[in-house]
Amino acid sequence: MVFTSSSRSSTLRRLLHHPLSLYLLFIALMLLKLMWLHHNLHAYNITMGLLDNIIAIGSLLLISFWTWWLPRKGYKISLIALNLILTALIYADMVYYRYFQDFLTIPVLLQAKQVDALGDSIATLLKPSDLLFFADWIVFVIYGVVRILTRRSDANRSSRYGYNDLPYGHNRSKTRTRRFTAGSIALVLGLSLAVGPIYYYSKTWAKGLFDNNWWNVSMYNVTGLLAFHGYDLYNYAKDQIGSGSEADPADVELVKSFFTEKQNQPSQTGSALFGKYKDSNVIVVQGEAFMNFMIGQSIGGQEITPHFNELMKESQYYSHFYHQTGQGRTSDADFGANISLHPLPIGSAFVRYADHAYDSLPSILKDNGYSTNVFHAYESGFWNRYTMYQNMNYDKFYSKNDFVQDDPLGWSLSDLSFFRQSVEKMDSEVSEPFYSFLITLSSHHPYALPVDKQELDVGEFQGTMFGNYLQSVHYVDSALGSLVEDLKNRGLWDKTIFMFYGDHDNSIKEQAQYENFLGRSLNQLDMEQIMNEVPLLVHLPDGGEAGTFDEPAGQLDITPSVLHLLGISDQSYYHMGNDVYDGSSRTVVLRNGAFTDGSVFYIPSDDYIYEHGSCYDLSSRGETDINACRAGHDEASKRLRVSDTIITYDLITRLREGL
Repeated sequence: MVFTSSSRSSTLRRLLHHPLSLYLLFIALMLLKLMWLHHNLHAYNITMGLLDNIIAIGSLLLISFWTWWLPRKGYKISLIALNLILTALIYADMVYYRYFQDFLTIPVLLQAKQVDALGDSIATLLKPSDLLFFADWIVFVIYGVVRILTRRSDANRSSRYGYNDLPYGHNRSKTRTRRFTAGSIALVLGLSLAVGPIYYYSKTWAKGLFDNNWWNVSMYNVTGLLAFHGYDLYNYAKDQIGSGSEADPADVELVKSFFTEKQNQPSQTGSALFGKYKDSNVIVVQGEAFMNFMIGQSIGGQEITPHFNELMKESQYYSHFYHQTGQGRTSDADFGANISLHPLPIGSAFVRYADHAYDSLPSILKDNGYSTNVFHAYESGFWNRYTMYQNMNYDKFYSKNDFVQDDPLGWSLSDLSFFRQSVEKMDSEVSEPFYSFLITLSSHHPYALPVDKQELDVGEFQGTMFGNYLQSVHYVDSALGSLVEDLKNRGLWDKTIFMFYGDHDNSIKEQAQYENFLGRSLNQLDMEQIMNEVPLLVHLPDGGEAGTFDEPAGQLDITPSVLHLLGISDQSYYHMGNDVYDGSSRTVVLRNGAFTDGSVFYIPSDDYIYEHGSCYDLSSRGETDINACRAGHDEASKRLRVSDTIITYDLITRLREGL
């Protein structure tokens, strides 16, 4: 049989206009895009097998079953609209994952202002091959144009091939029955294919999936992308309008016992450093994407952080200090450092729970006679800072409008000018003793410094994002040197506790680039530490206690440690960080469930199954028996659960009142 171009065109039209063909085409295209997304994740220990594809098909049926219940035009339009919406969502997830190694959630989408501000950063995450992701759109547009140009009437096509209000005959009632039956079958089949396997998983190897705050990627491993978003939407609705206002009594008891144990620990008021620097000013600088791996390193004969390196000689340097951030990134670092609770597993506490009660460092210091101020040369509403900082009891938030834009750079003002103007305000507008929290910007992704500010020869990394990152860190280091010099010239340095730490990683994940830079091969532990360690430098007013400290510490430890130096007991506050000066051993827990106690380091698998993770012996730096990390893993899980319960259910006020 010979098919002419006319007959092939006729067959194509039949396929594109028959309701079942359209529906199957929609399911197939969306499944291919979900598979494409998964292929681009490269998630550790996560595969997309037969059951995962079945769950994905079931999810697509649940999302689209209702389209069958619409008349012809509504059916077609709804399938096209679903294609557009789901394609946009899947692609947005893919781009977001490239930067954050996480998926979008409702709280993140409500922070659209943050996404708008990313601008150039997002542009660097797009790839030419992504055009293939939208190939069906291109085909549909071409097909639509051809239809218009050939002037084929919709009425003629509907009568010959289409799914009109009477597609199977002239019995309107029979047609409606068939549409209803088809939609009902899709609904029942979707429930069976999607909900059934997920429920089974949640009762077997993924037990506790919906009871604990699983990492989003781990949730995705069980539910697939669409069901993950469905569950996220359910959680958001429950938090906002449902029955999610009351915490599980078992979780409340866990919180109470955790802090009762803390409050019953021996007092540290007898420590040599407790209160030694009482009434000193406190300046804490949070460095954007300032990581630890390049501290003390050189390239092309130049030190990357010469001013930081010099300052280390008269300061405390914590060589294994970890950022503990989640989706909130910079706001999470701020939250952890100043509130000493773990950031949320989904979204930013700054955005989701800015009105809840916290024992924040600025609030505690203000109660002890301090002037408290925060400095950040960007929009005051970004990350909901204006509202959150009011709740944290800062006296004043110096934001973009409070700075003269005399040296624009990147997102706003150069760190050099930002530091200079901030110190001027501390010297002239702020009463002592003061607490000043400064947030930098110049080393923000995508690290594109103008040529006139590039002073580092990055050699083989020239023109790469990694090379640009080294340039931006070198620039921030120079600004840090100027800040310290300015404080000295104004007589503030010798009466100030000064801290500088990094907020989070740089989102550059290519292992080969770090190996080239460091000149050695790296294992999983090396990369985990590189991507999670940021520097912490603490300079005391008299330059005392200087040296390098190798014990682990994290951002949650900043508030308890500052209070120790100032002679303010931390025991009555609801903080979860360690006091690095109390001499006790400490465990540092990361938001994804990784932890270290200085002896072992546990790296969770993306599927969130404990036994699939890796346990490393830090003395040999080799992988060891997974059971060596069991006790620490259980403790880490408990701490995350305690923190999440406090934040989500606003328990601090109730705990003070005895519940």
